[in-house]
Amino acid sequence: MILTAHPASGSAALSEVRSIDPGSRLRKWLAPGVGWVELGIDWDSLAMRFREQPPVFCRHICPVQVHIPLKQDVADLDDLAEVSRQLLPQLNLAQTFSVQTRLMASGWPYARYDVNERLSKELMGQGVPLDVRRPEQVFSVVLTPDQGYLGLSRAADNLSDWAGGARRFMAEEGQISRAEFKLLEALELFELSFPAHGVALDLGAAPGGWTRVLRNHDMSVVAVDTADLDQRFISDLAVRHVRQTAQSYLPTTDQRFDVILNDMRMDARVSARIMVSAVRNLKASGWALLTLKLPKRGIERIAASALDVLRRCYTVMGARQLFHNRNEITVALRRASQGEPSLGGPNERSKRRD
Repeated sequence: MILTAHPASGSAALSEVRSIDPGSRLRKWLAPGVGWVELGIDWDSLAMRFREQPPVFCRHICPVQVHIPLKQDVADLDDLAEVSRQLLPQLNLAQTFSVQTRLMASGWPYARYDVNERLSKELMGQGVPLDVRRPEQVFSVVLTPDQGYLGLSRAADNLSDWAGGARRFMAEEGQISRAEFKLLEALELFELSFPAHGVALDLGAAPGGWTRVLRNHDMSVVAVDTADLDQRFISDLAVRHVRQTAQSYLPTTDQRFDVILNDMRMDARVSARIMVSAVRNLKASGWALLTLKLPKRGIERIAASALDVLRRCYTVMGARQLFHNRNEITVALRRASQGEPSLGGPNERSKRRD
């Protein structure tokens, strides 16, 4: 199997695999955050467990059913086509497919497109319909300078529809920051939608990337940050800029919001405690999304501690280190169903030991 994670989180992703399959072992890091893992259980069992309990740090997985030596020569395309025929009996002829290729180095005499086109012809020759946007099964190809790794799986088993979990968005005119991609990716992964004409709270809003996404979805926004927002919001009557910290603002308001967002740069556990104090401001039907900033070391422990804090009053709908995350994870929340908890202010909460 090939697993893919943020380069700084490869060990954490490997631990997630080992928690399910203690007999698995890392054979080789093919690139930072890209590992070739020998499983102790079968692929279907691992994929089923990950579907039931999605990992946080693994972005993408795919099986390795055959691997061959490569020469970084155009003749590799013939060799890959030849070995791909070994996997044809596993194809579900009634389901669509796509070929996803990753090149783990530069200087190749062919491009990903060349590999995809060549192998797609082999599979289409079997009468299998091609669908590169939403395939039901994926032929994964990972190429290093000396080895090619190939495997066939259901798209739903790979954790991401995108090769290596690399979900990319086109930059838009008027985009304020690349942080917007984090929000767009999270909305897609966690299947979140904004209510019509809703009201959102954006904590740590400056310079306004997430606020721009909210406004693009016709949301009114209370943007909390001591720093300036992009000047285009000055004349936007649907955006109210509160020049305070989240810690000072939340105890002063009883306003309820459909959505609460938090992309503040601070210790993950502190950010989680702030979200606990904000739960009384979230409508029962609402949802929240935040990023938890992680240190260079102890990321699993810190992430688990912050998630435990959040579970005091939220249900965690999902937590994942997205492609557009750096040293952080993104968490989707809804209010816990047991009723509104009794909460102190952020300062009281910060005294509790995690």
